[in-house]
Amino acid sequence: MSAKSYRPETRLVHSSALRSQFNETSEALFLTQGFIYETAEACEARFKGEDPGFIYSRFSNPNTSMFENRMIDLEGAEAARSTATGMAAVTTAILAPLRQGDHVVAAKALFGSCRYVIEELLPRYGIEFTLVDGLDLDQWQKAMKPNTKSLFLESPTNPTLDVLDIGAIAEIAHAGGARLIVDNVFATPIWQSPLALGADVVVYSATKHIDGQGRCLGGIILSSKDFIDEHIHNYLRQTGPSISPFNAWTLVKGLETLAVRVERQTQSAAAIADVLAQHPKVSRLIYPGREDHPQAATVKKQMRAGSTLIGFEVKGGKEAAFRVLNELKVARISNNLGDAKSLVTHPATTTHQRLPLEARLELGITEGFIRFSAGLEHRDDLIEDLEAALAKA
Repeated sequence: MSAKSYRPETRLVHSSALRSQFNETSEALFLTQGFIYETAEACEARFKGEDPGFIYSRFSNPNTSMFENRMIDLEGAEAARSTATGMAAVTTAILAPLRQGDHVVAAKALFGSCRYVIEELLPRYGIEFTLVDGLDLDQWQKAMKPNTKSLFLESPTNPTLDVLDIGAIAEIAHAGGARLIVDNVFATPIWQSPLALGADVVVYSATKHIDGQGRCLGGIILSSKDFIDEHIHNYLRQTGPSISPFNAWTLVKGLETLAVRVERQTQSAAAIADVLAQHPKVSRLIYPGREDHPQAATVKKQMRAGSTLIGFEVKGGKEAAFRVLNELKVARISNNLGDAKSLVTHPATTTHQRLPLEARLELGITEGFIRFSAGLEHRDDLIEDLEAALAKA
């Protein structure tokens, strides 16, 4: 039976394992910088690409190969390359294929560092950009130009959990001869498959759910073999934002439990969202698994379940939000997400603080807005923790 015949949970445990001559149960660590060759001729053939194999761990390594191939099997991609961080994956996927004079269209609702890449980095290289309301298909269409090469979005968005219509935006991109790049971190590969929806490239911060236990950084880009070969592989090889073999090994082990963790975290997030939606101190609750989500129809169309993330606004602004964060005993204040531990963030002063006030408010990131990442604790403890904190707001 081929790997693709198995269900995702099975592929996450068994897919693309490379074993040494010792036939170890757990995948081995290959902590090596380089590799040796029997002859100079063999070395030459390896560098020419005539003999398959590893050359240098900046290019590839058995551990990075296992991580990439397991993600390929899960995502349904043709090829992938891993990176040192999620932002290295985003920056590479956006920048590597572009040239001076190209144009990018991106949704306004992005992680702060992603906005930096679009607004600050691209213009330095003579690349134009247009930011649009990602929920407005007309804006995507009107922003397209003859020199538009890439469209970029997150869905659900960070931190307000808007759900953008990936299929419809992909059609706009393709009609204009451009590619669609999707950051799928908030949905995870368990609940959403952007490539199957029409996207051309999907990127992850593997630091989040894929590791999911606060241990290491990592990122990955998945796409067609042509895209990876033409635009990504040599860029990574020459510029070096490479993942370490140890981190790749850690992420392979994280993948084994990804489905179990995400399912449990999503169930907890849904239960917490139902409680917060009725709380008198909460003025706004956003969760993709609820019928009252603004894009509930799109959620049903393209996601298999809700997210592990919740967004909610506390009455009383920043002062009240800070009181809630400071009173929490189980959930911890952190700018990370997707962890085994529940993590809570105040986006206006952390992940999105570089944006002007007007830009934050346009995205719905108010001073009272809190992002909650559900962990693996008992959901009743999390609910009681939130209720006790909100009582002090």
